[in-house]
Amino acid sequence: MTPAPFPDRDTIASKFASLEEQEKSYVVLLMENAAQDENVIDGLHRHLDNAASAPFLNTLKLENLGNWIGEAAPARLQIRLTEAAKSSQHPAYAAFRKGLSRSGGLEKAYPPAAI
Repeated sequence: MTPAPFPDRDTIASKFASLEEQEKSYVVLLMENAAQDENVIDGLHRHLDNAASAPFLNTLKLENLGNWIGEAAPARLQIRLTEAAKSSQHPAYAAFRKGLSRSGGLEKAYPPAAI
């Protein structure tokens, strides 16, 4: 599936950067549409890269982003979010990964098998 041309990754990254209620609603609408998955993941990578290169690292904000997106994202995105969080060892990615794992989204989407 080819990604939709709009919004681009910079627009989505800016939504992740502020993450107020209006931006949250916008991102949730994007995540509901499977055609926007590539754009959402690209925007997330862009935001994490921007945070990693920033002179000040706001780990609490990145943890909150990970926690929020882990709870809000549909099951089809949970593995891709986890892959994005594990794609770098930088502390920005580690903070995002910590919030994402705290949300429990991956476990809700793919519960462990009862043996």
